[in-house]
Amino acid sequence: MAILSGETAAGNGPRFRPAGGPDMGKVMNTTDRRINPASRSAVEPFLAMDVLREAGQLEAQGRTIMHLEVGEPGAPPPRAAREAAIAALQGGRVGYTEALGLASLRARIARHYGETYGVDVSPGRIAVTTGSSGGFILSFLALFDPGDRVAVAAPGYPAYVNILEALGCVCAPIETTAATRFAVTAGMIEAEHRKAPLKGVLLMSPANPSGVMMTQGALREICETCDRLGIAFISDEIYHGLTYDRPAETALRFSQGAIVVNSFSKYYCMTGWRVGWLVLPEELVRTVERLQQSLAISVPYLSQIAAEAAFGSRAELEVVKAGYACNRALLMEALPKIGIADFHPPDGAFYIYADIGRFTNDSLDFCKRMLEEAGVAATPGVDFDRARGHRTMRLSYAGSQADIAEAARRMEQWMGGMRRA
Repeated sequence: MAILSGETAAGNGPRFRPAGGPDMGKVMNTTDRRINPASRSAVEPFLAMDVLREAGQLEAQGRTIMHLEVGEPGAPPPRAAREAAIAALQGGRVGYTEALGLASLRARIARHYGETYGVDVSPGRIAVTTGSSGGFILSFLALFDPGDRVAVAAPGYPAYVNILEALGCVCAPIETTAATRFAVTAGMIEAEHRKAPLKGVLLMSPANPSGVMMTQGALREICETCDRLGIAFISDEIYHGLTYDRPAETALRFSQGAIVVNSFSKYYCMTGWRVGWLVLPEELVRTVERLQQSLAISVPYLSQIAAEAAFGSRAELEVVKAGYACNRALLMEALPKIGIADFHPPDGAFYIYADIGRFTNDSLDFCKRMLEEAGVAATPGVDFDRARGHRTMRLSYAGSQADIAEAARRMEQWMGGMRRA
């Protein structure tokens, strides 16, 4: 098998520049050198979005690109959500809501926890946010000060680190491996806390990029450990509902002090509506409300109306999830046949995080070539793990079954050409 060579992300990596596109070296590998590297604005790029932009430029040139780079459902929002938004728009005034969100939506989210998990949550603990991203910003500002150490999983969602660093916090990556199923354990958290005190821990289950889900026992131990050590625990539950063999469990079952982040983007197929929520300990509600009043005033009214209606669309959304399951099975069968066999079967979400070390030591270069030469967009692993991601890539199978099948066919043809070369 031919090896794709190139400098690693730790050095001056290869330029991510599709034919006719701009030089992406700075964007894909480093922050703008005009920015003071000590500045809180000198955060790393979110490479999945950079790849999406470059794929879009190729499409503007007439190319057909298979999008496996961004975690965005290929299905439209539920019909009930769209109809509710249209009716509200035709009804006239679209204005502000209370900073914490529409009372009816907050009550419906609280009801969801009783129906789904058997957990009693007061609507007064719910804050509606501008997607999960807004939830992270609000919770980080409410909990942490500049210089506070916050542990995150590596590999993990890159925006965690980027937002925390922009706010002046210190990220403490906890490295996970296939041996631990890419999951952080309570013991790992306690060991990191002994190195230097942690103010917070932020974990996702099911996880991005690996799709791995913590067991109920592991989640309980993490909640109990954080409570005992006085560490704030933020549980990102955005991929709840998207599991394949067993349901996900919420941290709220095990800790009244946990902060839960969720969103309508993934299971509910409403990425562009930018609406999510926080479940907060009572003592943080007023703090988050004051922050929201100034940072966003409120989440868009139409998005909140649509989100509330989406709760009644489970049958429609389960059909969408069944499509993800088919895509998952397709890739799990196809990838080993083309030499990509080193990945953990995803328990949930819609990603496969694969080791491509037998082909390359530069995931940026590998994904650049695959986009330009095969028309398949994927996210290089350095987006999720700055230290070890040069040997990995993430594939999202949230698109249509036809597109995932075509992507697999193109990858097989492209990698077959490399073998022959």
